[in-house]
Amino acid sequence: MLYVKIQELHKRKFKVAQIAKELKISRPTVYKYLDMTLEEAKAYTERPHGRQKKLDSHKDWILAWLEEYPHLSGAQIHDWLLERYPDLIVGGSTVRSYVKEVREIYQIEKKVIVRQYEAVPEQPMGKQLQVDWGETKQKTTDNKEIKLYFIAFVMAHSRYKYMEWQTRPFTIRDAIRCHENAFQFYGGRTEEIVYDQDHLITVSENAGQLLLTAEFQSYVNERKFKIHLCRRADPESKGMIENVVKYIKGNFADSRVFSDIGDWNHRALQWLQRTGNHQVHQTTKKRPAEVFLLEKQHLQPVSSLLSYESTNNQSITRSVSKDNTIRYKSNRYSVPLGTYQTNSENLVLIEVKGREQQTLVIRKQAEGEIIAEHDISVEKGKLIQNRNHTRDRSKGIEEFKQRLISSFEDQKQAAAYFDKISKEYPRYRRDQFAIIQQVVQKYPAFIDSVMTKCMTEKLVSANDFRDIAHHLYTSNQQPVQEIESLSAKPAKHSSIKASTRSLNTYTSILGGRA
Repeated sequence: MLYVKIQELHKRKFKVAQIAKELKISRPTVYKYLDMTLEEAKAYTERPHGRQKKLDSHKDWILAWLEEYPHLSGAQIHDWLLERYPDLIVGGSTVRSYVKEVREIYQIEKKVIVRQYEAVPEQPMGKQLQVDWGETKQKTTDNKEIKLYFIAFVMAHSRYKYMEWQTRPFTIRDAIRCHENAFQFYGGRTEEIVYDQDHLITVSENAGQLLLTAEFQSYVNERKFKIHLCRRADPESKGMIENVVKYIKGNFADSRVFSDIGDWNHRALQWLQRTGNHQVHQTTKKRPAEVFLLEKQHLQPVSSLLSYESTNNQSITRSVSKDNTIRYKSNRYSVPLGTYQTNSENLVLIEVKGREQQTLVIRKQAEGEIIAEHDISVEKGKLIQNRNHTRDRSKGIEEFKQRLISSFEDQKQAAAYFDKISKEYPRYRRDQFAIIQQVVQKYPAFIDSVMTKCMTEKLVSANDFRDIAHHLYTSNQQPVQEIESLSAKPAKHSSIKASTRSLNTYTSILGGRA
């Protein structure tokens, strides 16, 4: 295909540089194919590099991976080869060159996304550990999709990495458990740990005075390490862990098939040993595993694991929305009114019980009182609401209506009128009744006449009721006001006498005859 495209563009009078740019290949490759016949090109493509190479026996796998996942990098292809063939000895540059030429020959384009980071000063040994969370979507062995969550750690000096995965969002206990596992993995802890402003560990930055969640603050006090919290919208201040999260997603997790979480974590540790901590780091130009052997001596020792293991019932946190609902698996579930509080953390714990018919149990605190319980819906985009969690609006409106009816002499007629308003404006009946209440308070002498007029003319609207009342009031008050104003005091200029002139004066002004 590449040979045919090059020859076609050449016949259309494209220059070599233009052909290379159009097909995204090098100019030497263009010259090489222009000098070949079709038979020579076929023979050449059967051996991707023109002569026998070390990776030719693995060409089918590499080509299949690139065709299915065109975005794979040479480093990831290298890792996949080592995973499939543990005894294979080949350098990273060899794999990259081989993959590059296979891409050119079979026209498999790769889109490269470049992200810029500000340079971060090198940290001394044992000084800093950076931590962040991430999530991915993976294909499963039964061709379904699952969402996975992970926490990643990286030593700021050696770039030595650790990660841990689970199939549900992290709780604070999960985070603490993973910290303990990381300390055991590293054989100690650093003086300082860097975090993003994650809701699991922080409540507020508070102008530099960090407010941590109670449980995490207790853990920090126990382990006695310093906290450095990155400012919002400033990922470059923790660029190392940002790159690690990207590396884990793009190299280990990308296009890998999930079977179960135990196997996934086992393969993650193998990847760290084989690739994540073994490959030469592009910034330090050293292998993280080798540098860590020196850095490990500068870590603070830690005692045995603390008892912060996650509970077996998979209790996880959820944020309460302003409408007093929480989200679980694409649905909304109600909680009692008043659960959401302004300027509060607004977190609840949820627990899934049962097997065939699962139940969602919601608590404010672990092992605390159950505030809500719902059957879990298998549908998506639904609001599952307990009627006990809603406001009883009907009782308040009904009382309001009865008070208004008692203001009229013909209460039967008034009740019929308000029923019509309720039917005509079911969503705005409270607003309609409020307007009529204002009329009753402002024009009490006219409300019975207005009611009769509205019923006769079939004017079913509080605004019509108000306008008629105002008209009756003004039409009855205007004559009285005029009489009162005339009798109350004389006109402002009543004592002034106008001067008179003779007719001859006006005749002379107009130029007429006297």
